[in-house]
Amino acid sequence: MNGPAGDGAARDTAELAARRSYGRLVAFLAARTRDVAQAEDALADAFAAALADWPAKGCPSNPEAWLLTVARRKLVDGSRRMRTGEAAAGQLLVLAQGLEAMEAAPDIPDRRLALMFACAHPAIEAGIHAPLMLQAVLGLDARLIGSAFLASPAAMGKRLVRAKEKIRQAGIPFEVPDHAELPARLQAVLDAVYAAFTAGWADPAGLDQARRDLAAEAIFLARIVSELLPREPEIHGLLALMLHAEARRPARRGGDGEFVPLDEQDTALWDRRMIGEAEGLLRQARSLGAIGRYQLEAALQSAHVHRCRTGRPNWEAVVHLYDALAAFLDSPVVALNRALALAEWQGPAAALDAMPDVETDRRLAGYQPYWAARAALLSRTGARRQAHEAYEIAIGLEGDPAVRRFLQRRQALLGA
Repeated sequence: MNGPAGDGAARDTAELAARRSYGRLVAFLAARTRDVAQAEDALADAFAAALADWPAKGCPSNPEAWLLTVARRKLVDGSRRMRTGEAAAGQLLVLAQGLEAMEAAPDIPDRRLALMFACAHPAIEAGIHAPLMLQAVLGLDARLIGSAFLASPAAMGKRLVRAKEKIRQAGIPFEVPDHAELPARLQAVLDAVYAAFTAGWADPAGLDQARRDLAAEAIFLARIVSELLPREPEIHGLLALMLHAEARRPARRGGDGEFVPLDEQDTALWDRRMIGEAEGLLRQARSLGAIGRYQLEAALQSAHVHRCRTGRPNWEAVVHLYDALAAFLDSPVVALNRALALAEWQGPAAALDAMPDVETDRRLAGYQPYWAARAALLSRTGARRQAHEAYEIAIGLEGDPAVRRFLQRRQALLGA
């Protein structure tokens, strides 16, 4: 099919293959050489060849196999051009062995999970785990990833290049760790996926498409891990946590675009389908018999759903869940959120007594939610001057204009 229709069909087929199989193809291409950058370059060339070839000759019945064959040929050609002597012979032998394995396999083996473990290897800087995973497994570019992680495209690009070079030079294997090592290594993978989600969640209005896409891609990554490791409860907990949060996205802003705090959200706007899936995942995780941080955080989100079902909040259960979560996480943020839940159960004075102290934990000094929470609690006890001062600090720390306006309105309600 030539012409615009053929171009469109080729582009649609290529985009679908990229969405469905990019990570599988990169993982397979790089599994033997452990050279992620080289595999990505070869695959990019294969996609370019597809967009030139498919409009004229028609889309192949198995686009992934076509792309893999072309990419492997690009890898072999590139190695012949760039390497000489024993190095070239060794590289070509590795590639040839990979080609034989590919031809012997009826389908492309799914090594995305092994690729994720390589991206989250302890030898690689923890802060680049999530960005590297997003690029290597999903094919997102440095501009989009840099925007989400508050880095320039150039700086993010350099960090990604260094991380891939680390994988190649250190010979980091593309493999799922054995049973003894799995819990610690899996935690790094889950933490990276959650970091990607929270970077996307930081745009409550959904106006920054890059960040919104990132939240969706993190959920997609979690689905991959849950399919490949169905007996690991924490991945189901993480996926449940993210789905519960994502279900509330439509209610996070009012019709005028203004910020709406959780306890004032219209629960009719929460996505029931996502909530139902999240609840099912929590039950599945619970049936596997090992509790963990992400399951508890998902259970906290589930406790908020109580209001959605009954019209009443369930703050006592929320406080108890924060108590359990504190056993897993020594975090002032957990203590702060517990105090806020306690305020709804036992009153603002009890909550102020339970709040972490900024004088003993300086991490809170620049944490806007701490000052906003303190201001809200102080205002409820009648300590207007102290509340006004805390709001002033929170407003100064807030970068989101809509949230800043929300805080300013609350401060104005205190009067002069």
